[in-house]
Amino acid sequence: MTNGKKVVQCVPNFSEGRDLRKIDAILEVFRGKEEVKLLDYNCNKSYNRTVAVVIGEPKKVAEAMLEAMERAVFLIDMRVHEGQYPRMGALDVVPFIPIRNMSMLEAIKISRDFAKKAGKKFNIPIFLYGNSATRPERQDICEIRKSEYEGMAQKIKRPEWEPDFGPKVINVTAGVTGVGARMPYVGLLINLDTKDKIIGKNIARSINFADGGLRFCRAISLYREDKEKIQIVIDLTNFNNTNLYSVFEIIKFEIKRYGISIVDTEISGIVSMDVLIDTAVYYLQINNFSRDKILENRLME
Repeated sequence: MTNGKKVVQCVPNFSEGRDLRKIDAILEVFRGKEEVKLLDYNCNKSYNRTVAVVIGEPKKVAEAMLEAMERAVFLIDMRVHEGQYPRMGALDVVPFIPIRNMSMLEAIKISRDFAKKAGKKFNIPIFLYGNSATRPERQDICEIRKSEYEGMAQKIKRPEWEPDFGPKVINVTAGVTGVGARMPYVGLLINLDTKDKIIGKNIARSINFADGGLRFCRAISLYREDKEKIQIVIDLTNFNNTNLYSVFEIIKFEIKRYGISIVDTEISGIVSMDVLIDTAVYYLQINNFSRDKILENRLME
């Protein structure tokens, strides 16, 4: 991929994190394709969810996503799906993210074209979200997903929740899918040394924007059975305006009242280098730091 080419990132979330044969069959679609690259993927057994990171030429990525969706729809049966993470479909969400030489408007067009094709081809209700949303209340994927798979059949009967594309009735085995365009997120997982779900919910609410917390911050609390601990799952939807270290400092402050501590943290998916640099600069209290001091940046000049 040369510097002049357009590059989009896609981060599909599949509702399967336990059956490796199914996961491999779905992700195999992205391997060996010209101008498409599978950068990363994470399978979570507790969440029963796999999140992949794919980049490439926009049209090629969209075509590959249609293939991956076809396999997901065939292999995943939402009637028997269970996991700790909220979900509404076999292919739960498909965000398109402009990375290089393309605008958000172009990403929105790609997402809407994909949504229209997917809804018709797979007979699945499609909701547009993020920057692609057709209504303000649909910008946040969490609002769309609130009813989850089990409640979606009734939800989409309401006029205000009519799908943007596809049928107006739920696909019984594949559920519904959210498709949108957005900027890159920062995903942070904070593991706490407690099993108390109420404590976890209170801590998540302290930073979750919808509950009066930080702007551009989404947070939920889940009990990780594999870790036997509460995990705070955080998405920063605009890390330039709400930085990672601010979120972390508030969590550190909040847990003191409960007498618990942070066991460790994890970065979910792939993160921008700027996010980690800003965090390091903050905690090391570096004055007048310049990106010119980074060796790798100088080598690329």
